Amino acid sequence: MFIEQNITGERRGWIEVICGSMFSGKTEELIRRLKRAKIANLKIEIYKPAADTRYDVTKIVSHDANAIASTQVANSAEILALAEHAQVVGIDEAQFFDEGIIAVCETLVMQGKRVIIAGLDMDYLGKPFGPMPALLSVGDFITKLHAICVKCGHLANVSYRTSDEEGTVVLGEKNNYEPRCRVCASK
Repeated sequence: MFIEQNITGERRGWIEVICGSMFSGKTEELIRRLKRAKIANLKIEIYKPAADTRYDVTKIVSHDANAIASTQVANSAEILALAEHAQVVGIDEAQFFDEGIIAVCETLVMQGKRVIIAGLDMDYLGKPFGPMPALLSVGDFITKLHAICVKCGHLANVSYRTSDEEGTVVLGEKNNYEPRCRVCASK
């Protein structure tokens, strides 16, 4: 993909949403796209919610330990102030952002920026998660990734919580979650 320009030279942006369950490769795909933009000499900026400190404070890191430098932000409004000079804006763990992330993404697009945003589309109960449903509806390009069910080997789309912790947001990885298909998640 590239930064589109019309015949008057005006830059046009768009929103790419990468979604799926835990362990489906969302962050890996986000990092891949951002590295390709960097190779193309585009100015990239990458953000993640301050609440996500699982792997690293200053990087987004995939479960496979692939990483890229990022900036932690306390809320979505901070992104607008920080991304002024970016051509491509990457955002990880979108489900943890406030509802303002939708307007932030749309504002960035109107500024001619390519926005690549990744997040869980469903919580551990299989319900739409945070601002992700709205981001999916305003996204220009949607990529839904699947993990493999650890119980039966079919495509997994549920981030099944294995711990007894309560609440929608419980940060964790393989110690708290495993990918499961709908059938195995309901057992």
